[in-house]
Amino acid sequence: MSNPGFNLTIHMVSSLDGMIAKPDNSISWFEASSPYEKGVTGEDPEQFLKTIDCYVMGSRTYEHALELSKSYGWAYGDKPTVVLTSRPLTSEMKQIEFYSGGLTQLVTDKLKPRYNSVWVVGGAALVRALLQEGLVDEVRLSILPIILGDGLPFFDHVARELPLNLKGTTAYKNGMLELHYEMAK
Repeated sequence: MSNPGFNLTIHMVSSLDGMIAKPDNSISWFEASSPYEKGVTGEDPEQFLKTIDCYVMGSRTYEHALELSKSYGWAYGDKPTVVLTSRPLTSEMKQIEFYSGGLTQLVTDKLKPRYNSVWVVGGAALVRALLQEGLVDEVRLSILPIILGDGLPFFDHVARELPLNLKGTTAYKNGMLELHYEMAK
């Protein structure tokens, strides 16, 4: 089904050296900041989150988000969330849907007919597969002011060249830099 307003965005937070988690899968470094006077204050998170219709994540990201939710609450609110998994998983949250089919079928048959703005929030294997299959419309990378030196890389063995068009950059007062790219068609 065709949906001209559909947009699949990969969003990831990484260190300057491209890591999305430490070797032990921890993300305590997400608090890294460095004052930058010329930076802007971030937009209202509640208003921004209203622009996202659905989240997509891999099963390990889902399990990590569940663990973090014990301390911080479920980060994705009541938005529909599709979790890709080949393992049997369950959830008590009604907005969680588990999916184990092909990615092209997921995007064309399930996501495009129902949503306009879909954000992929992890993990690296899912991002790699979506990029390899040419299903991504844009990439938003938030780079924190830290070098981890080791860990899980964001773009891990994509195995093909993918040209991008820069749509914008934003430097924030906390030292984070956001890069916003669209996939070159």
